[in-house]
Amino acid sequence: MRGPALCRWFLVSAVSVHLTLASAASVAPAVSDRGMVVTAQQLATQVGADVLAQGGNAVDAAVAVGYALAVVYPAAGNLGGGGFMTLHLADGRETFIDFREKAPLGATADMYLGPDGNVVKGRSTVGHLAVGVPGTVAGLEMALARFGTKPRAALMAPAIRFADRGFVLDEGDARMFQVVGDALKADPATAAIFAKGGAVPKAGDRLVQKDLAATLRRIAARGSDGFYRGPVAEALVASSTAGGGLIRHADLRGYTAQERKPVECDYRGYRIVSAPPPSSGGVVVCEILNVLEGYPLKDLGYRSAQSVHYQIEAMRHAYVDRNSYLGDPDFVTNPLERLLDKGYAAKVRDAIDPARAGVSKDIRPGVPPHEGTNTTHYSIADRFGNAVAVTYTLNEWFGAKVTAAGTGVLLNNEMDDFTAKRGVPNAYGLVQGDANAIAPGKRPLSSMSPTIVTRGGKPVMVLGTPGGSRIITTVVHTILNVVDYGMDIQEAVDAPRFHQQWLPDVTSVEPFALSPDTQRLLTEMGHNLGKPHEANHVAAILIGTPKLDAAASGPVRFYGANDPRRRSGLAKGP
Repeated sequence: MRGPALCRWFLVSAVSVHLTLASAASVAPAVSDRGMVVTAQQLATQVGADVLAQGGNAVDAAVAVGYALAVVYPAAGNLGGGGFMTLHLADGRETFIDFREKAPLGATADMYLGPDGNVVKGRSTVGHLAVGVPGTVAGLEMALARFGTKPRAALMAPAIRFADRGFVLDEGDARMFQVVGDALKADPATAAIFAKGGAVPKAGDRLVQKDLAATLRRIAARGSDGFYRGPVAEALVASSTAGGGLIRHADLRGYTAQERKPVECDYRGYRIVSAPPPSSGGVVVCEILNVLEGYPLKDLGYRSAQSVHYQIEAMRHAYVDRNSYLGDPDFVTNPLERLLDKGYAAKVRDAIDPARAGVSKDIRPGVPPHEGTNTTHYSIADRFGNAVAVTYTLNEWFGAKVTAAGTGVLLNNEMDDFTAKRGVPNAYGLVQGDANAIAPGKRPLSSMSPTIVTRGGKPVMVLGTPGGSRIITTVVHTILNVVDYGMDIQEAVDAPRFHQQWLPDVTSVEPFALSPDTQRLLTEMGHNLGKPHEANHVAAILIGTPKLDAAASGPVRFYGANDPRRRSGLAKGP
């Protein structure tokens, strides 16, 4: 991060700062009175804004953006991955679409272990054996069929155009390729698209994806059948078989998205609506907020040592539950009633020492109160009262680094999100339990947290982020910044963050998030503070007024915030 972005980040994060200073630190949010679209790629944002301008609703725009990102944001936008969609509809209904990838029917619990019983490095992250059955197309098609208003072909036309004619990469686009570099060259089908001549694309290059355009045309003509059956399915299965993967026609024909009830909780008068299992996101966001609701965060002061201590401890306790109890609800019983209960949050607070950091190895299942990089997110709100939060993923950047030959479809490495072996961390350092063990047809546990905040039955905030295990805490930070600390949505997104996930027993801290004095106080309390992880990219919208406590004047307006950390993306109204 350089120049104005770094200055903005520094000013927001200075710990001695009062919120009046934070108010002067960030650029103003994007503003519109006709809706808002925020994505990690500017061309995709424009696609969504155009749909809203043409009278489409937020679901129409979400579908168009989802397909567009598969072309213009190939590191994480996808047809070969999966994800989640949280929806608030204009008639007051709230629902959730689960299009998470599934383990192939040939998968086994020990498929990533060697003869010695240990996890084989790279087997669950690179190559066709790491690929789960993709769900994105089924999810977008379900959303459009149930809640959209526009024809599929019209919504997919921009994505097809970008794939067929190409688009010029800007600096943020090119940076995605530079992050993975030579990894894209190992698979011939991937190299033919993204490493022509042995070099990855650079800013100013035009990226053309003819095979992907053909795949998109088949989906535009036949919907899900254009992907899960016919020539695309044949190519997916052939590629998987040749590469030692497990995906077969029965996996593709049998894949279905699921409409589920979202997780909901209340925080200081606001209703949080978020992702249920097989995502841990909504449960853990709510558990953290339930614990923190018992502390006077605003009175303690923004980024005071005491407030940060309570936030770290709430995160630590919530991640114990995430990693121990949660999994695909079609396979395991998730104790949601207990984990979301305010009384349980009180027990967690009772277990938190106000003066000492917890020791992660001593906080574990069976010990009271705990009984027995990559993804992309986009947020959309329309003038009709609909709001949609979508997080979908290939898991790591460019997924398993393999492409189904002849389709242009990059494939996920989502199988790494399962527990390959109890006690062994995955790519995000998460140490998980048996509830998330691999099984045929099972969906791996996720941290994705597409979230909508409502008040009085109307949406007031739409948000989410990529970032693996850090998604949850980033969403929590953004909510706290708006609700407790009175920031506008851009200030809330810009503010630097910290993250604790139980194991490893270290709290990662972004630059300028905590002053040296605060860090010293936290260290004296027993906290282990470490370096930051790769930056998230929050896409957030505030609906109504510039800040939650501002007096309404005139019509409802939409305020969009694009995270500056990755130097990509755009917030824009129609």
